Formats: sequence, C-alpha cells, structure tokens
Amino acid sequence: MVYPAALTAVSEHDAGNARLALRAGRGLSYHDVVHPLIRSLWNEPRPPDPPLRVWRDWVLVGALVPIAVLEGVLRPDLPWRVVSVAVTVGLVPTLLWRRTRPLLVVAIVFGTTSLAPLVTGGESPETYTMVYLLILVYSLFRWGSGREAAIGLSVMLVAVFLSIVSGRLVSADAVASFAVVFSAVALGVAFRYRAGARMRELDQVKLLEREQLARDLHDTVAHHVSAMAIRAQAGLATAASRPDAAAEALHVIEAEAARALAEMNTMVRVLRQNRPADLAPGRRITDLGQLASRGQSGPSVDVEISGDLDDLPPSVGAAIYRLAQESITNARRHARHATRIEVRVSADDTSVHLRVSDDGDSGLIRQAASPGYGLIGMIERADLLGGTCVAGPGPDRGWTVTAVLPRTGAAT
Repeated sequence: MVYPAALTAVSEHDAGNARLALRAGRGLSYHDVVHPLIRSLWNEPRPPDPPLRVWRDWVLVGALVPIAVLEGVLRPDLPWRVVSVAVTVGLVPTLLWRRTRPLLVVAIVFGTTSLAPLVTGGESPETYTMVYLLILVYSLFRWGSGREAAIGLSVMLVAVFLSIVSGRLVSADAVASFAVVFSAVALGVAFRYRAGARMRELDQVKLLEREQLARDLHDTVAHHVSAMAIRAQAGLATAASRPDAAAEALHVIEAEAARALAEMNTMVRVLRQNRPADLAPGRRITDLGQLASRGQSGPSVDVEISGDLDDLPPSVGAAIYRLAQESITNARRHARHATRIEVRVSADDTSVHLRVSDDGDSGLIRQAASPGYGLIGMIERADLLGGTCVAGPGPDRGWTVTAVLPRTGAAT
C-alpha cells in the first residue's frame, strides 16, 4: 500500500540525506529510505473536493435495505436472523458518509461487527449482503488521508485478529478475508493514484497555458516600452526647435506607460514560473487568415473576420488566434467525415466573439469523453482574460467552439 504522493513527496532534507549517503559510499539505511516513506504516507492529505452524496449513493442504500430483509426471510441457515438483519440494515446508512468521514464509518462498522457476537453468544451475525462493507474499505483508501488510512487499517487488522482468537474465523477463512480486503485496498489506492495523476496533468496544462499567455503579454509590454523610448528620443531631438515637442512627447509617454502598466499587471497575475520570456513575435488577430486552407489534406478552413478590431489589445488578439488554432486542430483530429471548418470572428463595443464549427458526424462520442488537454487549455486562457470558452455538439451536426473575450482583456 503506497500512496502516489508518498512516492514523490519526500522532503528535500530527506532526499539530501540520501544523496549524501550515496556520495559517502555507504548504503542507504532504514532512516534514509523507510522512515521518510512512512512519514510521507502518514502526512498524505485527503484528495481535494470529495463528492458528498450523489444519486447513486441513495439508490445503493435504497436497494441494500430490501435485499438484506429478503435474505433474512429466505435464507434458512442464517444464525440469529433478527440480529443479523438488524445489524446489516443498521450499517447501510454509513455508505452515505463514506467519502467525507471514511475513518469514522470504518470504525463504526468493524466495531459493531466485532461487538455483535457478545449479543449472539459468540456467533457472528453476518449476512451475504454485508459484502457492501468492502465499499467502505475502498472509500477509506480512496478518499481518506494517510493517517486515516493507517488508523483504519489497524482497526481492520485488530477486528480480524479478535475474530481469529475467539475462534469465529478459522485460518483458511482468514487468508481469504485478507485477500478480499486487500483487493479493496488496492483498488482504492489505484483509483486514488489515477485521479492524482489526472489532476497533475491538468495543472500542468493550465500552467503551460499561463506561460504562453505571459509570453504574449511580454510582447505587448515590450511594444509599449519601445514606443515610450522612441517618443522620448524624438522629443529630446526636437526640443530646441519645437519647445512644445516635449509636452507632446510626455502625453504620448503617459498613455503608453498606462497601457504598459495594465499589461504588466496582467502578466504578473498569470505568470507562474521564473523562466525567461519567449522573445519570439506573438500571434495577432490579423494572422487568422493564415489558418485558412482549401482542404487538400483534410477539411477546408474558411475564416471570416468582421467588426472593429483595430484597437484590440494584443493579448486579446493573440488569445483569439490561439483559440481558433486549437479548435481547428481538434476538428481536424476528431471530426469524422468533416469537409469544412468555419471560423467566424466578430467584435462589438465590449467583446470579441469567436465561433469555430465543423460539419463532421454527430459529436455525441466527443461529448461523452472527458475534456482533452487542448480544450482545458483553451478554457483556462479565456478565463485568465476574463472571458468564457464553451465547446459542444453543434445544433445540426459537428462540433462547435464558442469563445467570448472582453475587449480590454481584463485578467481574473
């Protein structure tokens, strides 16, 4: 049982000790390897935002109660029929708290099943329906913290040990019980690792999109600063012959400085890594025409631009280009039997609108699939600029991506 974070979350101090041990020519001791791993397991936090209750939980609870009652009525070899059914039904509601209180429900369930034989004279009031307890074991290792999982595992082992000592569980059955329980544990850890890996990949996609946006904004700031420097030089050169040139230069510099400060504020908000900015020229909305094609090696791309886009901030123009480019790439990759991709860009007094649609087959399959990293990056970029990006099946056929960005490009 190794949680994913325990494999990577060993502190720098512990990693440094391991490196020093290797450099000193000695092997890694227990303290160098096992102790940091145990500490990482113990400090493993809960997965963020576990779902409280969904409709499947209520259906499961509603189905288990009559099943337990039916088993109590029809099963002839069930010992202590009333007590067994009462314990089984009484523990069913714990399923509703298995994600938010996983350790508590495991302690309640195993404590109850361990104490119940005191009422039945040593016999275990167990029903086949109580197999749902494996869901609680799974939930403990899927949604619980590291210390909760360790404590819960100890509770389960103690309960099994007491059953063996009291004679209620023979050795052969104990081995089978351990195999089943640890299968549920392994399943919970596997799903936890899968969800954690997916979350890290999504965070990486968002981070890369923030970096790309910061690079685009860097070009904008460099443009404003260059204009300020050129205007200042021009004012100094003509100050002797035109005294009013200095005042004009100051007005221009003031306006350019205000724009540069606004773009710098945006860049600071989205920049997340201390890496040098990419000095390559950024894309502009005028570059959308380069995305058009006649469909020699795929669906044709038709680009149409309308509205007043002359004073559009470069950050918004670059974002529109990137969103359109990614939408076209996705359409070419996923739209089955598509022959045409339409890109429509329009602007009004407050917003810039982008619509990319294709005439491929029904998008039901694409809708059912989880959002790809490209779409997640598009949504992140639009959100950083204070806009929205939505993708889904078109009204008739194909797939449609719609984005709306404010003209000011105000970052959230």
